[in-house]
Amino acid sequence: MYKFLFSSKWLGYLLLAAIFATACVFLGRWQMDRRAETLAEIQRVTSNYSATPVTFAQARAQFDELDPSREWTQVKLQGTYDVDGQRIVRNRPLNGQPGYEVVVPFRLVSGETVVIDRGWLPIGNKTPGRPDSVPAPPSGQITAVVRLKHSEPTLQRGAPEGQLASIDLPTYSAELGYPLLTGAYGQLASETPPVADMPQPFPMPSVDEGTHLSYSLQWFAFGVLMFVAFGYAARQQARNAAMDAEDAELADGEPAHTAAGARRRPPVARKRKRPTAEEEEDAILDAQGY
Repeated sequence: MYKFLFSSKWLGYLLLAAIFATACVFLGRWQMDRRAETLAEIQRVTSNYSATPVTFAQARAQFDELDPSREWTQVKLQGTYDVDGQRIVRNRPLNGQPGYEVVVPFRLVSGETVVIDRGWLPIGNKTPGRPDSVPAPPSGQITAVVRLKHSEPTLQRGAPEGQLASIDLPTYSAELGYPLLTGAYGQLASETPPVADMPQPFPMPSVDEGTHLSYSLQWFAFGVLMFVAFGYAARQQARNAAMDAEDAELADGEPAHTAAGARRRPPVARKRKRPTAEEEEDAILDAQGY
């Protein structure tokens, strides 16, 4: 009954179903990988974001090469800002709004220099391509609490004077003309003493894992449904073939069999209609020769 499955047509259908299912599995696993990355980021945020700050001496190695598990760790720094080295970073949207971020070198009491991202500024209305004003960092000795972030990759695009295309610490150091610790920078959490005019602080990163799990399950289900649809189509084809065979047997005047192998019941003879009294009387007279 299912010999047609070995035809080139149906083998082609099976191959297409297999290709589609394989693509669905690939997309489902891709969504699962993205979910794993999101969960790892959520774990870093929940573990480090609000934890007690550590000293610079305890986190010194992270400024050379940041361990991914230590991202968002709070570190307490003491030193002074290099106001002349302040830059704004282009194309930094926040909550769907275009804007900039303000980065400033921070010279520690140890003599080493790190970079602090002091916050976000909206795009300006006075001069295109730059904010209307950039708040100056506080002067004198400062105690800052920052959260560790990775140095960003180099972007193959330029930036106007006083601006950076990304927080690429080696490029920033070369532009300043003196060494920076380039393994990580700090996103400002607080400054002491505080100043009135500040860039907008950054919100806490989202801890919502999103829809990756539901999307992955949908892709896996689509892969299974493709084979279910193939099986249903094959069953319908087999039933149609069986019905065509029965019709052919009836046309040849041979006893037909159902799909289960049982003979069809012979047709029932139609019952003759009983004649009326007038028809019976006429039949008698005809028999007597009248």
